[in-house]
Amino acid sequence: MLHPSYTDLMKVVNKDVEEGETKIVNSRYSIVLATSKRARQIIDGELPMVNIKSEAKPLSLAIQELNEGKLKIIAESAAAEEEEQAFEEALTEEVLEEEPLTEEIPEVEAATE
Repeated sequence: MLHPSYTDLMKVVNKDVEEGETKIVNSRYSIVLATSKRARQIIDGELPMVNIKSEAKPLSLAIQELNEGKLKIIAESAAAEEEEQAFEEALTEEVLEEEPLTEEIPEVEAATE
């Protein structure tokens, strides 16, 4: 059995949501997706945000991070907005770093007859 339980994890994630607002996590599926994504990050070399036991598995670490509030789940629409904003900022910086186009315009003499 998973400790803490899914319901306990959902309470931790939704603790800052006021009554009447949409909850961040409504299902076990969201918890599973978030913890599995974080476990993959740990496997790929990211450092855990909690104290580790030498035998702790990446998924156990991800669950512990979520339970201690060190891991935050962002709604998909909010994540997409943040990604789009970061892309626009990077694009703006890239445009600002480029040298302005200055092209010499050849002089044209009018032909007089």
